Amino acid sequence: MENAWKTEIPEFRPEDNPHGLLEESAFATLFPKYRETYLKECWPLVQNSLSKYHIKADLDLLEGSMSVRTTRKTWDPASILKARDLIKLLSRSVPYEHAVRVMEDDMAADIIKIGSMVRNRDKFVKRRQRLIGPGGCTLKSIELLTNCYVLVQGQTVAALGPFKGLQQVRRIVTDTMKNVHPIYNIKALMIKRELERNPKLKNENWDRFLPNFKPKNVPKKKSTKKAKKPYTPFPPAPAESKIDKLLESGEYFLKEDEKQKRKRKVKEDKQKEAKIKREAKRNMAFIPPVE
Repeated sequence: MENAWKTEIPEFRPEDNPHGLLEESAFATLFPKYRETYLKECWPLVQNSLSKYHIKADLDLLEGSMSVRTTRKTWDPASILKARDLIKLLSRSVPYEHAVRVMEDDMAADIIKIGSMVRNRDKFVKRRQRLIGPGGCTLKSIELLTNCYVLVQGQTVAALGPFKGLQQVRRIVTDTMKNVHPIYNIKALMIKRELERNPKLKNENWDRFLPNFKPKNVPKKKSTKKAKKPYTPFPPAPAESKIDKLLESGEYFLKEDEKQKRKRKVKEDKQKEAKIKREAKRNMAFIPPVE
């Protein structure tokens, strides 16, 4: 088989399963409070679209839940799984016009949970915004290249489209959350689309044409933490005051003139030392070199 993605799946009709299903299947999902008004308005449309497959849909506003279940007339066993995806998409803020497309045979849905991929809250917000792009241009380019409808809402990314496109969307989202910029994957998809049109490169390896992303390990700043002193239960000794220092040296008991005499003597000693050093430095020029 040359291309399994392009094989046409025969349509499943009521004549293929005239006896219906043996057991009843049911699925339910919760929805946030802010979706209540919208779901109340569009719920008759949801029931009408599911009635074609003889699937019963219920909306419980008290519990805040949606449920779908099969009936005795249900003839398509996969339709209940499609209906489950429909109510999941509606709970994740996907409009009814897009969500109802999941009931088609060649369409599927994927809800990617991104909340647990990044621990740091600030990093998570920045990477999620990177996925959307300025003015939503990055998200729009992903939709055009994958033929999928993508909606970023809270801690999840809802995607709706063909199976191959959903695989590409999931890879782009997971790589973005792992700090790989989505432009690399978008560029790779654009190059692959161009290479598919060239029959000469059909059976060749495309790795040399695709962009190679090399992660940079930025060295972290070394933490300048002071070494902890050993713990002692006793408080530190108080700092000595000027009076304590004078008492220790004995100057406290001297008279005023004696204090002045001692200060002058200390000053003279310092001046003598400085004079000796200056003279020694001057005499260095007169010392003859060693022959």
